[in-house]
Formats: sequence, structure tokens, C-alpha cells
Amino acid sequence: MKKSLIRLWSQARTQILVWYIVLMSGSTVVAIGAIRHTLFVELDARVKNSMYQELEEFKRLHLEHRLIEGDTLAENAATLFDVFLSRNVPEDDEFYITILDGRFYDASSRALPKLLQPDGQLVKQLEKITLQEFRQNATSEGEIVYLTYPIYVGERFKGVFVVVHITTGEREEVQDMLVAITNIMLWVLVIASVIAWLTAGRILKPLQSLTKAARSISESDLTQRIVIKGNGEVMELANTFNDMMERLEQAFTNQRQFTNDIGHELRTPITIIRGHLELMGDDPQEQREAIALVIDELDRMASLVNDLILLAKSEQPAFLRLELIALELLMAELYAKAQAIAPRQWKLEGQDAIADVQIYGDRYRLTQAVMNLVLNATQHTNPIDLISLGANITNTEVQIWVEDTGEGIAPEDQPHIFKRFSRGNHHQIRGIEGSGLGLAIVQSIIHAHGGTIRLQSNLGTGSTFTIVLPNNR
Repeated sequence: MKKSLIRLWSQARTQILVWYIVLMSGSTVVAIGAIRHTLFVELDARVKNSMYQELEEFKRLHLEHRLIEGDTLAENAATLFDVFLSRNVPEDDEFYITILDGRFYDASSRALPKLLQPDGQLVKQLEKITLQEFRQNATSEGEIVYLTYPIYVGERFKGVFVVVHITTGEREEVQDMLVAITNIMLWVLVIASVIAWLTAGRILKPLQSLTKAARSISESDLTQRIVIKGNGEVMELANTFNDMMERLEQAFTNQRQFTNDIGHELRTPITIIRGHLELMGDDPQEQREAIALVIDELDRMASLVNDLILLAKSEQPAFLRLELIALELLMAELYAKAQAIAPRQWKLEGQDAIADVQIYGDRYRLTQAVMNLVLNATQHTNPIDLISLGANITNTEVQIWVEDTGEGIAPEDQPHIFKRFSRGNHHQIRGIEGSGLGLAIVQSIIHAHGGTIRLQSNLGTGSTFTIVLPNNR
């Protein structure tokens, strides 16, 4: 049970919901407190305005008659109280109290609450007041607010007019309203939490798919991918995961291919070496021949391993060392090196079109790729055949080609010539020293530069290999 609770709490969905509830609960408490404060402030302001309005009416009555000399109403405070009480009706929970000569005189209602009874403590307190004042008191029987106005006839103090408002009922109504608001907000919180739980589950569903895919990954199955529609961080995470899986799958594929290639290609020379060593006798001439054959096979194995290592490195980001290369000078160097490989009818084309042109690439790797194509051409041509090297540039492409007039490549072999260890039925497709990796190395180098390699060939008329690189000048 404890482990289940720990597992449940550790889930992102649960933590999101808990923090959502905490945030919403805190917001609800703050909101209810703000609403309560606002309602009570508005209540106090409304009660105060109402009381001052009643007092203004009484003052107008008093001032009107006080301005008339000899007016009996101005001289007789009791008559003034009687006239006002007969003309005005207070609002609910509001009462008029009149004090004459320090004693309770009359009130606006005969059914006064206990708090305002003539013998009550509050009335006794009001009988002692001689100044205008506004006060708010909390008593055991409720909240009251009173406003006093002293009455003078000439210089003589005669009494006090008091407006009393009992706010207990209104405050209870506010409290009931707050209880109702609190209940509504709690229900809203519950419903919102359920919706948040469901929404979090929907949002985090790709993470569950990610976890499931990660658990299902094995060395033999790296094909798992996450399919998500939409946008946002989760979509970005899924895309990142899928990209990572693509790289892992490619890396494992390259690793398996490298292992398979090594096992396949080294088995034959190892068998040859072992067979000759086992059959080698005591004759010195036979021993020399066996040793020469073994050394030749070992050299071929070393060349093969170097080619395989190069193909493996071509998949790495740091495979190239890019720099600006003067294309005209590069082609002149390649032409000079090509002429030293074998006696052929050599030709260099397009130098005028690439004068002062610079390209962005790895000089060493590009030289290696072109020389592999040249070597391949020499292996399928005769001394009387023509081999042309050339280059051209457009707004978007840099083209470098090796063209020969040799035996050409059969159509059925052309789709496979760039595969590792591929050899055509007519044996036109060969790499360095016949390893079957030369054209695969060329393709890897060109792909690392972001380019492609094209082939045009017909049996009996020759072949043209064209390296196409992006023009990044």
C-alpha cells in the first residue's frame, strides 16, 4: 500500500493536480477574504451614509425653525422631536432615539429591541452625550452604530437626537452570503480538480507513450516511435525522442553492418592464410611463396580495415574539416595526381569556368573521393582510353566529374554500385584494390558534404561520375 502511494505521488499527473489544488485553494481563501472585506466595507459605508442622511433631514428641520425668531418649535426641543418622529420613518434595523434634558424622551418605534430599552446600558450612555459623534460598538447582543446630534436652544443644551443602526442582521446576511460563495467555490474547486486531472492525463499521455516506447526498446528493435499531433513542449519532447531513436537506430545499424562487413570480408583472406600456412612444407622456395602470399593477404586485410573505419567515421559529425578551397587549384592538383596513377589519355576540362572560384569543403576528403573515382576509371579502361576530369559551377551547385571511355557499367549493376562490397556481374564495379568499398567511400564523403553523386553509363561507351555539392559561397 505504501509503495502504491509513493508511486502515485511520484507521478507527474498527481503532482500537477496537488499543486493545482494548493494554488486554487490559496486563491479561493484570498478571494473569499477579499470579498468579505469588500462586503463589510460597503455595508459600513451604506449604513453610515443612511445615518448621515437621516441626520441631515433632522438638522434641516431644526435650522428652518431656529431661524425664525420667537418660533415655539425652535424653543421647545420636545415639540421638535415630536414633529420629526411623526414625519419620518426609519429604515429596517434603524431607530431614532431622543434624549431630553439628560433623560430618554421618545423613540421612532414602540417595540424597541432590548439593546435600546430606556433602562438599557446603551441608552444610559447616550443620555450623557453632549457632542456630535459617530461610533460603532460591538455588544453581546449584536453590532450597533450610532450618530448623535446635540440640540441647543440659545446657549442652553436641551437634548440629543440619536440615529441608531443595528447591523447584526445585515452582517449575518453577509456571512450567509459568504458561506454560499464558499460552498460554490468549493464545488467549483472539486469540479475543476476533476477536469484538471483528466486534462493532465491527456496532456501527459505522450509521456506515457514515451515511457512505453523506451521500455520496449531493445538492441534488436529500435523501430519504436511516438506519434503525436499538435504543438507545444510535449510535442517537441516527442520529436526529440524520435530523432534520438533515428540516430540510435542508424548507429546500431552501422555497427551491425560494420561487424557483418568485417566478418564477411576477413573470412576469406584468413582462410587463405591459414590454409597456406598449414600446407607449407620445408622447401625454402615454397616457404618464400607462402610468406609472400600471406603478406599480400595481410596488406589487403589492412586496406580493407582502413576502408571500413573510414566508412564508420563518415557517420560522425567531426568527420569533415571544412575550409575554403580554390576550386581551380584543387582540380589542377587532382589532374596531376591522376596522371601518375596509370598511363591513359588524360584531359582536364572546365578550368576557365572555375577561375577564382572558392568552395567550402574538406580538401583531403574531396581529394580522396575524386581519386577513388579516378582509380576506379583506370581499372576499367585501357591505355588508349580517354579519362577526363572537370568542374563547373552554377548558382546552386558545384559539379566535379570523372568521365572515361572504358567498358561501362551494365544497367542491372548500376543501382547497386555504391553499396558496400558490391561487384557487378561484369566485374566493372571495383573499389580500391578490389575491396568493393571505393564507391561506397566516395558516396559517404559526398553525403557528409551535403551533396550527391550521379552516374551515367552505357556498356561499351564508358561512364561519367558527377559529384554535386551545394554552392555555399
